[in-house]
Amino acid sequence: MAVEQSTAAAFIPPGAGLDELREAAAGCTACDLHLLGTQTVFGQGARESRVLMVGEQPGDQEDREGQPFVGPAGKLLDRALVEAGIDRTKVYVTNAVKHFKWTGKGQRRIHATPNAREIRACRPWLDNEIEVVKPEVLVALGATAAKTLLGADFRVTLHRGELLDSPLAPYTMATVHPSSILRARSEDEREQQMERFVADLSRVAEVSEQVGR
Repeated sequence: MAVEQSTAAAFIPPGAGLDELREAAAGCTACDLHLLGTQTVFGQGARESRVLMVGEQPGDQEDREGQPFVGPAGKLLDRALVEAGIDRTKVYVTNAVKHFKWTGKGQRRIHATPNAREIRACRPWLDNEIEVVKPEVLVALGATAAKTLLGADFRVTLHRGELLDSPLAPYTMATVHPSSILRARSEDEREQQMERFVADLSRVAEVSEQVGR
């Protein structure tokens, strides 16, 4: 089968593990975002992770440090995992797109949502991460990740927290991206959103433990 040159498939070594995938992804030029981001931000976590979480793309801090979920949203995610009773060492975190897409505003770099072409170009990296890790529970964080994994018509607002059928993992769930909680208009709203987010992750913890027995 011919490799589609417009995606990252051409950059993936046959039979690659996570280390080989991470090394190969550093040189990916499948879309123009490699010209915008400082570096490729690949997924992070153990090969034996029970839970694999997918966000949209790295943010400003992730782009600078080269690691996913290390900025404010990542710190909120870590807190929610603790509250939900999920061992962080058993979670693999990654993004649908591996480069930071941004627009300039003065000295600031402002997040810009990846388009369908960029998501499609990057999809082979995500598919291979899922294939290698083989998570028991696959969690889409936010609309972009959910549409990437579950189809363009999927709506997190309609199916949030549900355990969904998917060929990608025994259990799949979509919930909000932690960055949306940080954007809440008031402290009360932020606390309410955090409680609901933790409730979603608590269900992930329950399912993961059941499968892992």
